[in-house]
Amino acid sequence: MFSDRSNWRLTPNALSSLLEAKKADGVRILDLTESNPTQAGLHYNTKEILAALAQPQSMVYEPSPRGLWKARHAIADYYQEQGETIDPDALFLTSGTSEAYTLLFKLLANPGDELLIPQPGYPLLTYLADLESLGYVYYPLRYHEASGWFMDLDVLEVVITPKTKAVVLVNPNMPTGSYIKGHELAALDGICSKYNLALIVDEVFSDFGWGETPDRVKTMVNHSETLTFVLSGLSKIVGLPQVKLAWIVISGNPDLRELAQDRLEMITDLYLSVGTPVQHGADLLLRQRKAMQQQMLSRIADNSQFLKERFAQAANAGVLKVEGGWYGVVKIEDHLSDEQRVLQLLEQDNTLVHPGYFHEFDQEGFIVVSLLTPVETFLEGISRIVSRFVHS
Repeated sequence: MFSDRSNWRLTPNALSSLLEAKKADGVRILDLTESNPTQAGLHYNTKEILAALAQPQSMVYEPSPRGLWKARHAIADYYQEQGETIDPDALFLTSGTSEAYTLLFKLLANPGDELLIPQPGYPLLTYLADLESLGYVYYPLRYHEASGWFMDLDVLEVVITPKTKAVVLVNPNMPTGSYIKGHELAALDGICSKYNLALIVDEVFSDFGWGETPDRVKTMVNHSETLTFVLSGLSKIVGLPQVKLAWIVISGNPDLRELAQDRLEMITDLYLSVGTPVQHGADLLLRQRKAMQQQMLSRIADNSQFLKERFAQAANAGVLKVEGGWYGVVKIEDHLSDEQRVLQLLEQDNTLVHPGYFHEFDQEGFIVVSLLTPVETFLEGISRIVSRFVHS
């Protein structure tokens, strides 16, 4: 009766089953996976946010396949502040980046075609590919102790086949927090042009860079020659996932860009999924981003510093280099599998982290934590991890 695209394993895994049992017993869990900004103890200007969503003009429905011009102009102004000039007509509004991915998959690929996606990476991507009956092939991100993460472009080119239609890039990547560098972009641009591939670039975390990294590319808007689709939205950059506003910026090859815009407009006209109130409020909501990002970056910096300090003297563990985003990655060398480690931590210390395999790490020994976690919870949870698994 049901399609193969929804034929996933739906039974709870051991970690989620244990977590639900703990919650049912009323146990206090130190959740170090918390990445929902509205649940992270941040301060929101509730009055201004609600006022932005309650404007009288929202009572009039004006369907627009690309989104209301007012909202697209506000987003163009956001990029202008970063030094990037874009035409509002190159913008398409969506209800979220997940929807943006699916629209682009429909635009670029037929059932059975393939996407290249990063490993380690964002587990959502494989599910979205499944829903469009697409295959996916991983390209690896490698780690070097001195310089951090980098793209293995040699392997990326080797795994390209006639079925490959696009390269998906998350910039900075989740959970590794690594940005693409200028020399990598130049090489990737050449590969995509050679094999006639599009670039899909998720930049929801791009405003959350830390420090200075030479050659870092903060945004791919206007920085590639190949046909490029850049995704972002209010969920991360303003900390408002519940308002459901994201977007696609089309740039790159001018001829292909025009064709893509015409076709994508037809697709989005069939959905018209973005609510009117959030489109009218987009400019006012975007004005909240600096205050919100200041809070989030401060939280991330504090938690990141504590994480590094607690593992600084560890003989069998260490914190991997991160350039941006909301996540920290810890490598632990012991006899445990990732699943054994996270289950033991939850069972005995009531502390929840993500195992590396949730993010497709290709070897054991990694845990992933959210740096957006409230500080008190983060400090206590990390201390329990160190006490249980780390030795000097």
